[in-house]
Amino acid sequence: MEYDEDAVDRKRSCKIAMALATSATGSLIIFTVILFSFVLFPVWSFGASEHTIRVGLTDSARVLSIRSSSPFFLKLPSGKRYEVSERVTVTRRGKSLLLNKRSVSASAVSVQGGGGIYHVRVLANAANSSALNSKKEWSVRGPLEIQNSLSGLAVINRIDLETYVAGVVSGEVSPKWPLEALKAQAVAARTYVLYKQVENRQQPFDVFASVQDQVYHGHAVRSESVLQAVAATKGHVVTHERRPIYAAYSSTAAGQTEDALYVWALDLPYLKGVDCPFDDQSPRYDWRTSFTFDYLEQQLRKEGYTVGTVATLTPYTFTPSGRVDRVRLLHSGGEIILRGQDLRRIVGYSKIFSTNFSIESFGAEVVVVGHGAGHAVGMCQWGMREMADLGYDYHSILRHYYPGTTLLPISRVNLTPSDRP
Repeated sequence: MEYDEDAVDRKRSCKIAMALATSATGSLIIFTVILFSFVLFPVWSFGASEHTIRVGLTDSARVLSIRSSSPFFLKLPSGKRYEVSERVTVTRRGKSLLLNKRSVSASAVSVQGGGGIYHVRVLANAANSSALNSKKEWSVRGPLEIQNSLSGLAVINRIDLETYVAGVVSGEVSPKWPLEALKAQAVAARTYVLYKQVENRQQPFDVFASVQDQVYHGHAVRSESVLQAVAATKGHVVTHERRPIYAAYSSTAAGQTEDALYVWALDLPYLKGVDCPFDDQSPRYDWRTSFTFDYLEQQLRKEGYTVGTVATLTPYTFTPSGRVDRVRLLHSGGEIILRGQDLRRIVGYSKIFSTNFSIESFGAEVVVVGHGAGHAVGMCQWGMREMADLGYDYHSILRHYYPGTTLLPISRVNLTPSDRP
């Protein structure tokens, strides 16, 4: 790839221009906006009442192992309790459960006691399960609830909101990143889970503990920087019309962020593309990958596509930000038009890191070159990091990536379902 001095100079100029917004006249404007937005809600007023989050560790297990260093007990919906000295194996048997070798007619059981720390491990997944959550072992603070669902055994961890946020910040970014970046991540994580809690109120749990929602590392030692960031932003929520926003974020935009309309068909005013000239230090800013046509054919068939021998794979349409919207695949049986996001999922997110890519060559393998990592909607985490390095505070970072939003204390946020479709 050729070195483009003009492109580098344009990016450097953009960074300098945005940095100047925090100095001289720009400082007065930003200070005025911040004062207007937050004068009624000083930092000490952002108190968070007790708020519990339901985290889904898995929903597709057939056999589970749960252990604790202290004795604990299992409680059935009937109120009956079984004491466990150290470990229990829970097996799905039809609509009932097998607790070690004891069959119970209940379809749910709660796990309590034992000092509150449990080590959960999936020993076997349910038949015909897609097992979307690939992680198979967690150490979490209780209590836990196990439900026998249609897809398999679901393990639900109930946890305090702020404890959950600390676990997400630890799982999503490095604790060595600047404090203002960690604060921005904490607010985004808190906002995201509150949005999902409202959306999934009728579901068994609010969020998965994985990249399906947010990476949550369970019970682990939190660094002082993470705890400081969570404490400093306790109860802060990014809102639009007093409701939590869909606070999407991803690793690296490598250019303009993406409009949610082209990724999830969501037309949200605060998830429109914005310039992001800040993330060129990301290890995924530029990347190259390859895979064979045989591999592509196998993956397509697993997804239910009828496909013959693949001849070509080419970008077909593009989004306004320049990312691949659709790809055209010609094969011996005809053609298939795929969304760029679907191609990523089918080939593998670890092979095609973003839809900002092009096909470099065909041959024994398809060689793909691209930029960025993730869906690129909302906040760019590596951009967040560099903005903090440049001196932006977390308010400014959040306003940049979620334009038209307001930061509110959770006590003033509407957490009821919206009447809008």
